[in-house]
Amino acid sequence: MERELTAAPEDAGLRLDAFLAERLPDLSRSRIQQLLEQGCILVEGKPGKKNRRLNPGERIHLDLPEPAEADPEPEEIPLDILFEDAELLVINKPKGMVVHPAPGHESGTLVNALLHHCGDSLSGIGGVKRPGIVHRLDKDTSGLMLAAKTDRAHASLAAQLGDHSLHRVYAALLIGTPRPAEGVVDLPVGRHPRDRKKMAAGVPGGRSAVTHYRVLESFPGYSYAECVLETGRTHQIRVHMASLGHPVAGDPLYGGKCALPLSSQCLHAREICFRHPVTGENMTFSCPLPPEFSAVLQKLREE
Repeated sequence: MERELTAAPEDAGLRLDAFLAERLPDLSRSRIQQLLEQGCILVEGKPGKKNRRLNPGERIHLDLPEPAEADPEPEEIPLDILFEDAELLVINKPKGMVVHPAPGHESGTLVNALLHHCGDSLSGIGGVKRPGIVHRLDKDTSGLMLAAKTDRAHASLAAQLGDHSLHRVYAALLIGTPRPAEGVVDLPVGRHPRDRKKMAAGVPGGRSAVTHYRVLESFPGYSYAECVLETGRTHQIRVHMASLGHPVAGDPLYGGKCALPLSSQCLHAREICFRHPVTGENMTFSCPLPPEFSAVLQKLREE
């Protein structure tokens, strides 16, 4: 796979390895170093060196070898399962757990745990890399997720996700208090044009995204809100709340840095409602706030 980058005026004097790490967040520093040593990265047609200082307008060409496919391995990792039958599981994912294997997170994921828990029944459901996964949560977002154990369950739940009949409610601690206190953010979400680690609202080519929000409690400098997803784009709530000027507290990527004792964004998938793929029964599950979120909320209430 080939990629072409051009050094911008603001990149003048930047080391090649630092430039690549900023522009290509999907590649680790060690992977960039490896590619440089293998001669897979050229600057103006010549092999690049990691400490080379860039000039504006210089073209950087990358010839990336196709990554070798590796099936995720089963791992004995405890799961907080709220419901399980022959078709699906409802799981309370902890903060800090990655959903499926990715560069830098090849093990210790929810997929690794599901493969151990479910055995061969997940084989092929949803693809080799994401067996059983119907939807995902960010690594540092906690809360409820669905996993399918059969093809028919996966197809049904994916269809409910697509037609918005699968209902998801999130709890969020925000910086400041939105005005009005209840509303809808209807802005497309797409990859940030300059920072590939981020998503952005209202960007050309973004996908339709709708978030309903409601402030439940207000505090000096913060508010506790409920967010309901109509769509499920990457980082949707984090991006939409930031677009209102009220990012999720503890979220350093979208401006939610604050003085509260938070390890990451204070966002929790609190409730999920769906139709059982076989029985047709309407099912609703909820789970309490994780300890860190609950403790911070209590601290704000007491102040």
